[in-house]
Amino acid sequence: MTTESERKRANGAERLAVCNQMPPSESHGLRNGLMLIKKSSDIPYSEITPKSVYLNRRKFLAGVTITGAALVAGRGLLDIISPRVTALAGAKLSGVAKSPLSTSEPQTPYNDVTHYNNFYEFGTDKEDPAVKAQNFKTSPWTVSVEGDVAKPQKFDMEAIMKLAPLEERICRHRCVEAWSIVVPWIGYPLSVLLQKVEPTPKAKFVAFESFYDPKQMPMARWAGIPFPYVEGLRLDEAMHPLAILCVGMYGEALPPQDGAPVRLVVPWKYGFKSIKSIVKIKLVEKQPPATWNISAPNEYGFYSNVNPKVDHPRWSQAKERRLGEFLKRPTLPFNGYADQVEKLYAGMDLRKNY
Repeated sequence: MTTESERKRANGAERLAVCNQMPPSESHGLRNGLMLIKKSSDIPYSEITPKSVYLNRRKFLAGVTITGAALVAGRGLLDIISPRVTALAGAKLSGVAKSPLSTSEPQTPYNDVTHYNNFYEFGTDKEDPAVKAQNFKTSPWTVSVEGDVAKPQKFDMEAIMKLAPLEERICRHRCVEAWSIVVPWIGYPLSVLLQKVEPTPKAKFVAFESFYDPKQMPMARWAGIPFPYVEGLRLDEAMHPLAILCVGMYGEALPPQDGAPVRLVVPWKYGFKSIKSIVKIKLVEKQPPATWNISAPNEYGFYSNVNPKVDHPRWSQAKERRLGEFLKRPTLPFNGYADQVEKLYAGMDLRKNY
């Protein structure tokens, strides 16, 4: 004979089975066989899932479905699809206009972009920066702009944020390691800052320097490259509208692992040219040093324009893997920005000047 409690358990199991067979959009509001759909105005603030909790939930659900694949492919695949750390949510940036220079390609998920990083000051594994940079102090912050300029200045972040209207520009970002992302960066053309200090006729290049503090960045001692990290552009490259001074992404201020509080974004070049956490900009007459060009000049040229026809000595650059995708896609010359920037290199041998 079936007891009352057994009948209740059976009914509950049957209801759960039906719920599990429904798509998430249909089963989420199911209660006693009825759909409960709340309007946004009915949802109190206390019930809105915090961003950190939401990302952790995504991490858990993804981990459940891919554990088997990770056992076969290794820990690296699991970290790409389901990182072990939640990104620090940045402050919301208001009054941001949409840029007409944006790509229409689908954006890479925020959680992927904030957990798959090259930022050697915080470790050489892709997941290290999201863990090790969480206590990185980015306030107060000053960027010194000096060298061959008529009006050298030091800008704090408040001044940098006010130099020009902020815009969201969705850009392709191609790593020299043959992976890529699409990110909605927030900033404005670097040329705005450079024009503010009035470059002199002697200025032909722009040198950049990242922040470095061994106490905050102890992992850097094992990185195998010199610090502080430095990079450089030709002045005409730096003045191009596509080169932006970036202060945010995905509607928020930059998280530490992605270059807070201010970085460079040069979308037609390999990602290591887009220097993070900038503290010094110097306009100079001669080509400045660049960290990877110094460390391995046979592998990393000063220009480092994305070029599918010039392979890295240890791998092909003809294709790339977009984070979140399994199959590779063809790499585009200048990362798809050839129409806008190739005139900068007219007459140059792009194999020699790689």
